[in-house]
Amino acid sequence: MADSVHISILNRRSFILATLGAACSAQLFASSRAFADAGAVLPFERTAHFEEALQKFLTGVTPVEGLIAVDLPEIAENGNFVPITIVAESPMTDADHVRKIHILSSGNPVASVATFRLSPLNGTARVQSRMRLARSQDVIVLAEMSTGVLAIATMTVKVTIGGCQS
Repeated sequence: MADSVHISILNRRSFILATLGAACSAQLFASSRAFADAGAVLPFERTAHFEEALQKFLTGVTPVEGLIAVDLPEIAENGNFVPITIVAESPMTDADHVRKIHILSSGNPVASVATFRLSPLNGTARVQSRMRLARSQDVIVLAEMSTGVLAIATMTVKVTIGGCQS
């Protein structure tokens, strides 16, 4: 009789585990849109060469300065998490809005730090994030506008403790 009780408990446990597994799997497939496709996000290949990555943006375009405000500390005590806030001047209408904001770094092992996609539904062209910086370097922010304008801003950050490994 003890064996039958033990078997029913195992069956109940197996049923509960199977149900939880199915529920988790269903949720995973239902939220597949939330997973990023790294190839679709980057407009260029991940390259360690900063100049090459920057040239891919600047080819055939004259960048405009003064349209982007970047809030970045001049001295970062720890390169593992350097806060950055970017605000681009744009009315964010269907005809005139910021499409993408790119962050590049001149001294990291990989030049591309982040790419953010925006639309008029964002309301404002404002991005806040944290990034890793390997050492003291220039950080370049590019904003692609729907009008074809490419805005650029450059800041130098001094890093006391590096955050990236080569």
